[in-house]
Amino acid sequence: MNEYEFYQVEKKPPLAWVYLNRPQKNNAMNPPAWKESIPIFRDLDQDPEIRAVVLTGRGGCFSSGIDLTGMVPELPELMDSGQKGGIKWRLLEKIKGLQEAITCIERCRKPVIAAVHGHCIGGGLDMVTACDIRLCAADASFSLKEAALGFVADVGVLQRLPLIVGQGITRELAYSARTIDGQRAEKILLVNRVYEDHEALLEGANALALEISQNSPLAVQASKDVLNFGIGKSVDEGLNYVASISANIIPSNDLMEAITAFAEKRQPEFTGT
Repeated sequence: MNEYEFYQVEKKPPLAWVYLNRPQKNNAMNPPAWKESIPIFRDLDQDPEIRAVVLTGRGGCFSSGIDLTGMVPELPELMDSGQKGGIKWRLLEKIKGLQEAITCIERCRKPVIAAVHGHCIGGGLDMVTACDIRLCAADASFSLKEAALGFVADVGVLQRLPLIVGQGITRELAYSARTIDGQRAEKILLVNRVYEDHEALLEGANALALEISQNSPLAVQASKDVLNFGIGKSVDEGLNYVASISANIIPSNDLMEAITAFAEKRQPEFTGT
C-alpha cells in the first residue's frame, strides 16, 4: 500500500487500486490531488505487473469536486486586481498543469476503470471522463457544476464528455449544472453499468478488471492507444495508424501463446511480450 497525501495506491498484481483518500472532506480535490496523480499514473503505466487499474473513492463518495478554499492559495492570479498580461500568462501555465493531472489518466497505457459511488461533482467528473470505463453504484450522482460557480470547466470534461454522451447531453449538463442520478447516467451512456450498492460496485469493478487482465497486455494496451489516437481523426487516419501499430506488435510471444493454448484447449497465459 503506497500512501500519498491525497491518494492511496494498492497494488494487487495484475490489478492496482487507486483511492481518492480524503474521506473527511468528501474527497474534495486539494493541491495534492492535482500534483500526485501524475507520478502515480506514470508509475502504473510503467509497472509490467499491473494490467488494469480501478479508480475509486474512500468514504461516502467518489469526490465532491475541487476544494476551492484549498486551491485559492495555489492560484493567487485569480485574485490579482490588475489582471495584466504577465498574470494571465502565469495562470495559463497553472491551468495546463491542472489539465495534465487529469490527462495523465487517459495517457496511462493500462485500462482505467472508474468505480463511482455517492457524489461525483466537478473535478471528480473531469477525472472519470478521462478513464476508459465508468461503473457506478445506485446512489451515485453526477454534476458538471462549474457554471453554477461562475467559471468554465477547463481541465477536460468539456472535451471528453461529448465523446461519451454526445453534444446535446453535454450542453444540457454544462449549461444547467443539474445533478443526475446513476440510472440517468447509465441511460445516457456516461456509465456502463449501475450496481445495487457500493460493495457490489467494487466487486463488479474487480471482476471486470480481472477479465481485462487475462487478455494479452500487448493487445489491450495497443487497443487503448489506437482508440485514443482516433479521437478527432478521420477513419483513414485511424486505419493508417492501427496498421502501423499492428505491424509493430506482430508477431509476439502473446500471439504464439494464444495459438498454442487454442491447440492445447487451455487458457492462455500471456506475458505481454
